[in-house]
Amino acid sequence: MNDVIRVPATYMRGGTSKGVFFRLEDLPAQAQTPGPARDALLMRVIGSPDPYGKQIDGMGGATSSTSKTVIISPSARDDHDVDYLFGQVAIGQAFVDWSGNCGNLSAAVGSFAIHAGYLPAERLPHNGVAKVRVWQANIEKTIVVHVPIVEGRVQEMGSFMLDGVTFPAAKIRVDFVDPSGSDSSLFPTEQVAEVFDVPGVGALTATFISAGIPTVFLNAHELGLTGSELQPAINGDPELLDKLENIRAHGALRMGLIEDLSEAATRQHTPKLAFVAPPNTYHTSSASVVEAGDIDLLVRAMSMGQLHHAMMGTAAVAIAAAACVPGTLVNQAAGGGERDQVTFGHPSGTLTVGAKVDAQGGQWCARQVSMGRSARILMEGVVRVPSDVFHSVQ
Repeated sequence: MNDVIRVPATYMRGGTSKGVFFRLEDLPAQAQTPGPARDALLMRVIGSPDPYGKQIDGMGGATSSTSKTVIISPSARDDHDVDYLFGQVAIGQAFVDWSGNCGNLSAAVGSFAIHAGYLPAERLPHNGVAKVRVWQANIEKTIVVHVPIVEGRVQEMGSFMLDGVTFPAAKIRVDFVDPSGSDSSLFPTEQVAEVFDVPGVGALTATFISAGIPTVFLNAHELGLTGSELQPAINGDPELLDKLENIRAHGALRMGLIEDLSEAATRQHTPKLAFVAPPNTYHTSSASVVEAGDIDLLVRAMSMGQLHHAMMGTAAVAIAAAACVPGTLVNQAAGGGERDQVTFGHPSGTLTVGAKVDAQGGQWCARQVSMGRSARILMEGVVRVPSDVFHSVQ
């Protein structure tokens, strides 16, 4: 009864998220392939499902930003260095959502790959930047992570401040390559903006986009919101949360991500729901002031049923891509016209993201979206998991 499984692991911050990172080969044999055994292990590591919503008996932090797991392995593709698999662990329910990527933790994947020995020594400069080519296995996309190296080692400390992260760190550039897919449109409904009729809510204007992560954009004012809300205003309103989840679920149907509305309950990671507004001066969650003249628009995004404390990296990809396409709700809120980058205000501050988009054959495509993130190792060693973790799946 006292037996435990000791699994080598690294606890990392990437951007404004934290997660438990594993090398695939370090996982117990039962968990080295997808399935119930892997899900059971990761849930127990994180401390889910937890009816108290606190994840006290695990590594999770009881928020969507801190209930995350990552599995890294040498890439099976000659033109990539590592394969990166992301698991979003539900907090109060017993499931792991494998439907999307975590853009914030993508920044940590490059550093982890180097620390794990997955890049040959000749690929690492003594001083400079190591380019780690990552295959994002959940969505089958390429991410290139530019990791700073000083005297042959990953440089974690620096002066780069990322809103939503308390302390400065070294800047890591993350390039999301061809995030919409070269053979498909950015817009799965083939419209940059449309009237979206939601049962129980009514008609809303919406932009549906698939770049970084499938996202439904709405106008804040149509929801009775300003776009400058902080977490308490949204997360403390159960009626509003139910309304937003209803919209998100019907958005999943509209985008073809699910076939039945009931499937949305176990697909909480995708799509994301976000609402936008023109720029306005507001106070952030840290009581600092963001001036209207310093941003192009306001964006707030929901993650796993709650307002995100800052901005998901993948949603930032969607925001940048949509901002650069005339006519989308994001582009309209930013003042319209053509652009190749956008600066938006989120609950913790601001973020600037660059994007390259073009239209070919009547379809808009995103070629690359880039942003600055940071990452560092918080703890490394082993996680201890009760040995009965696999009993329920045998």
